[in-house]
Amino acid sequence: MSNQVPADMPASEYEDEGRERLSYMVGLGLALLLTGAAFALVWFELLKGGAALAALGLLAFIQALVHLRYFLHIDLARSHRDDLKLILFTVLILLLMVSGTIWILYDQHIRMMP
Repeated sequence: MSNQVPADMPASEYEDEGRERLSYMVGLGLALLLTGAAFALVWFELLKGGAALAALGLLAFIQALVHLRYFLHIDLARSHRDDLKLILFTVLILLLMVSGTIWILYDQHIRMMP
């Protein structure tokens, strides 16, 4: 890939594109690092029981923040109404997924007990 600015593109637009590409690459690196940390935590059994669950929950929360910041470009400095709607919808979807999973697992636990 060449570092020369294309003739038909303004220099400022080229710099913005470079910054955006760098942001995506940083996000990808952080996401891979956090995913690897979660797998290593479970694979090598670094923590047990509740401590492992708490660590995995923390890693998942940080992963969600990385995705919001680097892939969805939502940060605390911006206060657009669309961003707020997006965050609230994401929280709603996450709550539905987590509560549904807990409900299903609890129901399966009750059915499997003698």
